[in-house]
Amino acid sequence: MTQLLLIGAGHAHAFVLEAFAETPDPEVTITVVSDSSLAAYSGSVPAWLAGDCSLRDTQIDVAALCQQAGATLIESPVVTLDHQARQVSLANGQILTFDVASINVGSTLELPATHGDGLPYLLAMRPLSSLHQRWQALQDRIQTLPGGSTQQIISVGGGAASCETLMSVLAQLRHYRSDINWQGHLLSAAPTLLGEAGWLPRQLTRRALQRAGIQIHTERRGTALVKGGVEDDQGQTLPADIVLWATGAVGHPWLADTSLPLDNKRFIPSERTLAVAGAPGLFAAGDCAELTPPLPKAGVYAVRQGPVLANNLRAACHGQALADWQPPKRVLALIGTGHSHAIASYGPIGFAGHWVWEWKKRIDARFIARFNPPFKG
Repeated sequence: MTQLLLIGAGHAHAFVLEAFAETPDPEVTITVVSDSSLAAYSGSVPAWLAGDCSLRDTQIDVAALCQQAGATLIESPVVTLDHQARQVSLANGQILTFDVASINVGSTLELPATHGDGLPYLLAMRPLSSLHQRWQALQDRIQTLPGGSTQQIISVGGGAASCETLMSVLAQLRHYRSDINWQGHLLSAAPTLLGEAGWLPRQLTRRALQRAGIQIHTERRGTALVKGGVEDDQGQTLPADIVLWATGAVGHPWLADTSLPLDNKRFIPSERTLAVAGAPGLFAAGDCAELTPPLPKAGVYAVRQGPVLANNLRAACHGQALADWQPPKRVLALIGTGHSHAIASYGPIGFAGHWVWEWKKRIDARFIARFNPPFKG
């Protein structure tokens, strides 16, 4: 029997489990290690933050998917990996061996430095797997705020995640505590927002932020939390009560303790086949992988990689040739803006409106339903 180990329950691994559920392989045993039996779909997170759906509506039932695929699920994250010895150690003390393994654990971010007392409340937007706990803690705190007060919220980061998170969170908080004056700010190190998007999507996003009463501060990199606010790279402090930290993605810290050939952001260099460079029998997909040329860190790429990863893992288990994954030249990005509106961005093309939000909700719901019971077929 070939031992196939799936590390993480990311979007690409959902396709792998689906493929083995549809076409079982009696010569392969599958083990999945994850910190939870439920995995959030990143595309649905803004709707949940805005209060338009429940947390459960955003989640894939990994345990049920494993059962369908005949896989064993172990709810404990990996803490060390030795690809030469072909074994991993888990947080629960277990040591697992493998013949072929795949890593699909998403990404995290570097938390800001902190100086002094009286710091604003920090809500880090990654890792996604524990965001619901941090969001609940913030909501509990907000319940204690006095009515009639003013609260300054800053989102640090100029990408789509930072923009839509701030708009979604503000929409929810203004509804939840309408007796508080919520002021929003966006702090971006880049001169423009959504730097990889076309001019029209960027303008639509800027307009949506302005309509939400959000002040935009470009070419100011947030560096640290200080008393009463966020300090930028120019030594200035922007007042803040709550800080949403949505800066660039980095690899998980535990990867640095492996023998993997990581880049300077702890991402795993991977070939077009999604095999890890210089580590036979090991694969990586989604945010934790770094291809050449690099791709943006967005869930849509893990989704696109999923079917090829499934085929290549099966091929690797049988010593067969691997196929290349071809990144799409353009991908559709749907950015929630709060109040049941969204922006569609596809290269230079951009649209906005309620109908885009409804379109986004249908796409997200269809994706989640695909992997949740009752299963198709």
